[in-house]
Formats: sequence, C-alpha cells, structure tokens
Amino acid sequence: MNISSPQSRLKILILSTPVGALGSGLGGGVELTIANLATELRSRGHSIEIIAPIDSELGDLSIIQVPGELQLTAQTQELAASIVMPGNPVLANMWAKAREIQADYDIIFNTAFDWLPFYLTPFFDRPIAHFVSMGSQIAAIDLAIHKVAVGYPGSIGVCTRTQAETFSFADLCCVVGGSGVDPAVYEYCAAPEDALAWLGRISPEKALEDAVAAADRTGIKLKIMGKIQDPDYWTQIQRDYPNAPIEYLGFLPTHELQQALRTCQGMLMTPRWVEAFGNVAIEALACGVPVIAYRRGGPAEIITDGKTGFLVEPDSVAGLVEAIGRLSEIDRADCRRAAETVFSQSAWGNVIESWFYRLVG
Repeated sequence: MNISSPQSRLKILILSTPVGALGSGLGGGVELTIANLATELRSRGHSIEIIAPIDSELGDLSIIQVPGELQLTAQTQELAASIVMPGNPVLANMWAKAREIQADYDIIFNTAFDWLPFYLTPFFDRPIAHFVSMGSQIAAIDLAIHKVAVGYPGSIGVCTRTQAETFSFADLCCVVGGSGVDPAVYEYCAAPEDALAWLGRISPEKALEDAVAAADRTGIKLKIMGKIQDPDYWTQIQRDYPNAPIEYLGFLPTHELQQALRTCQGMLMTPRWVEAFGNVAIEALACGVPVIAYRRGGPAEIITDGKTGFLVEPDSVAGLVEAIGRLSEIDRADCRRAAETVFSQSAWGNVIESWFYRLVG
C-alpha cells in the first residue's frame, strides 16, 4: 500500500504478548500499552485487530483469540538461556495465524519479547513494527533483534534511550516511548491521604520488598496493587515484614486502580532491573501522584527530579525514606500536567502513527 498523506487510514494487526491473556495482568505494562494504543489509533480512523491468547478481553476491542500453552517470561531466565517453547505454543500459533491473514493488513505491530517473531520477520510480506518492551535479557533474543535491526532499518522500536543502551545495537533502535494515558480516565486528586502506593507484577525483579521496608520505617500505609506472579516471593516478604503497614488490593482494572491510587501521597517504583519504561509511573502522574523511583532505567526518563517526583540511588531504602519525607515539596498539578502533555495517549499516538507511516510508506 502506498501511503501518500497523513490522512491515509491503515489496517493494523497487533500481536499480543504470549505470556498471558489480555486482561489477566500477566502481561504487565504491555496490556495497558496495547489497550491505549489500539483505542487511540482506532479513534483516528485506523482499523485495528488484535491476535492474543485465548480468554483475552480488552473492552470492545476486536480480538482474534488463539489457543495454546503460554510462553515463559524472559525476565525469569538467564542471559545464556536457550530458546524454549512448549509442545503446543500459543506464540507459534498466534504468528501462524498472523501469516495466514497478513494480506488483509498494511502493517503488523509486534509486542512479544521473544525470539520467534524476530526470526519469522523475513517470512512475512507485510512490514512488522517490533515494539521491544524490555532491555537485554537473553543473548539469543538479542541476536535475533539485532539481525532484524540491520536487515529492516527502522523496524525496532524501544521505549527509552536508557533501555536501548542495554543492547549493542542501540543506535539502530527508534525511541518511540512506552505508552500514553488518556487523562480523562484518571481523576486528579489535590488533597491526598496519608498513604503510599506500589503498582506492578509481584516478582523479584520488581523489588517490592524495598517499598515494604520503606513503609515499615516510616509507618505510612503502603497500598500494593498488581498480579502476584511469584507467590513464594510474596509470602517471603510478608514473613520478613510481619508488622509493616501494607494493604494488598489485588490486580485491579484501570477504574478501580486509579480510585485507589489517586488518594496516595506518592507512588514508589523500586525495580531491581533496567525497567524499559514504567506505565504505572504515567498512570500515577495522571492522578497527580508524585513518583519516587530508583534512578535506573525508564523511570529516570519519565520523572523530573524535584518536580514530578524524586529519583533516588538504586537499591537504597534510606533514599526512598528520605524522598517520602519530601513529598510535600511537589506540586501535584505539575504531575497532572506532565500526563496531559508529554505522556498523553494522543501525544504517543502521534509518535506511533508516524513510525507506522514510515515503515509502510
């Protein structure tokens, strides 16, 4: 298809993550990324179809549900790990379906951080925009991404420059951002209660224990929201901090999440790894909630230190505690403004739409 003007409408096929059904929380921030992007692009007149594991649900978005066994998450594996797929892999089934129907679309948007989509790229007739949502994790996947970056210039999109620099081919990556929020969905709160928040998958690389330790030292209640991906890890945190003022609210849909989040003084982000972006950070900003994050990975490019939150020394609970004591210095209206401008769904839609036009044109 020859795209001749910004008014041209695209038929876009989105390939979801193979680690969990959309709406389950297992896909982490990728679920919000897909939902927000699909909604934004559809509002611009583009045609959107999503291929995802069976039992997926994202409001009224059209989803082709594919059966099969879920894929192991990359962040739970070692750098030298081999490529492993289950007997009836949903990842392979999803991409077989995409190859079967590719002629009906102008471009394919891949959100799966796995070896197979990159390996399959030369076997597709349609351009594939690969959205890489993590930094370097597994050497074999890095090599597959590198080959696509060289062979298909401009097709590798990353969330942040910090994330790109974890790869040896950083200069071949397009920084396209990690997501955008619709401020209308998030209710601003100017007068918070005496509570903190922590959002994310409950697994070791997210280092929830540091946030719990900070809450334990300050005596301020910590609302914890997210999917328990590693039950043993969660149990150990509760054993280690039996008297910490924590409240687990579960994995919440956006409406309920923002209601619990908006009334908090601040949100803590404590990643032990290089977080590619941090969707929860821009969700917090949309509610007017300042973010205290380790100066590591994507959050360091989202948070303006001293204005929309604080960046502290990585892995420093003392740093978290000190920043908590300074939350009153932040104007919550500045946080909201950042979400309405820099990190809005509309602004991100402009970036992704331009990227797609370049690849198709």
